[in-house]
Amino acid sequence: MRDRMLAFAGALVVAGVVASLGLVAVEGQTQVTRAPAAAARPYTPPRTADGKPDLQGVYDTSTLTPLERPTADVHMTDEEAKRVEAQTAARRERASLPSNASRQAPPVGGDGSSGAAGNVGGYNNFWIDSGDTVVVINGRPRTSIVVDPPDGRIPRAARTAGRGFAPAAAVAPTSDAAENVVTAARGAYDNPEQRPLGERCLMGFGSTSGPPALPVLYNNFKQIVQTPEHVMILTEMNHDVRIVRMNQPHRPKSIRMWLGDPVGHWEGDTLVVDTTNFTEKTRYGGSSPDLHVVERFSRLDDKTLLYRFTVEDPGPNSPWSKPWSGEYTWRLAAPDDHLYEYACHEGNYALGDILRGERLLEKEAEEAAKQR
Repeated sequence: MRDRMLAFAGALVVAGVVASLGLVAVEGQTQVTRAPAAAARPYTPPRTADGKPDLQGVYDTSTLTPLERPTADVHMTDEEAKRVEAQTAARRERASLPSNASRQAPPVGGDGSSGAAGNVGGYNNFWIDSGDTVVVINGRPRTSIVVDPPDGRIPRAARTAGRGFAPAAAVAPTSDAAENVVTAARGAYDNPEQRPLGERCLMGFGSTSGPPALPVLYNNFKQIVQTPEHVMILTEMNHDVRIVRMNQPHRPKSIRMWLGDPVGHWEGDTLVVDTTNFTEKTRYGGSSPDLHVVERFSRLDDKTLLYRFTVEDPGPNSPWSKPWSGEYTWRLAAPDDHLYEYACHEGNYALGDILRGERLLEKEAEEAAKQR
């Protein structure tokens, strides 16, 4: 009897192992298949008083991941990501060293290399904050913010291919042009309104305010505040503010705004913001007033927001051959990090000198022409 009980107990143990490992008898053989692990419980975001996902907070949107993909691979390995981050940290450490007081002044007009005004100098490293980490989504580091087209490159129209976002020959640089954009065409400095909005301290450069809202060199904090009727997105640079009207129709096409007319609605736990009605002044990437941007905001966890966007310009002079999309993460700022007032003085103090300098260059060119 005891032997039968032991045999029965042994059979129960084997049966338990078979059940746990998924042992399956097939034609006299035993195959081992692992029982599927319990699925991770989906993240449930906190809720506001009206039951909507709470996206509120101050976020740091800086990242080392570029907008467009420099390589063919969508993802990089963890080791490659760590190497990029370590190289950036080392470069910052070198750039933060005290300047050599015995260094020579740069040549007149600069040395001709890349950089502000021929590399005569611009902001020092103290002011630059382009991030410490690459974008990681679903546990995999990304090589670009652009995800569609699959090659991670913006699909520029044939007439604009190679020009980039700040054509050197443009008389009126686009609003997202860098502060140090080189504008070679005559007439580009004839009046203040022909200079980039960022240079004039009227709007953040590089589409930091959006839409689409993209990371730039510094001041990458953004704050989200929600009510049932509106969502406010405040950008640290130049304190640009977008007021998203919830569940409303777009304003008439005759009413146009620099940051467009953003209208929002909820799709499950995702905030969708549809923006139209742009002006000809805020020409992101050279776009027309027909620019149309759809953004999606959703929480990945308590400290991370996923920001997705799709950009299109159906106008006849669109800079893009088709719509394109991107995504990257916004990290909740640390409790001791704050969004501060942005002080922009180039437009307050320097713009007059910029225009006067161009008048001197024109006068010198005229005198040189007379002597020939």
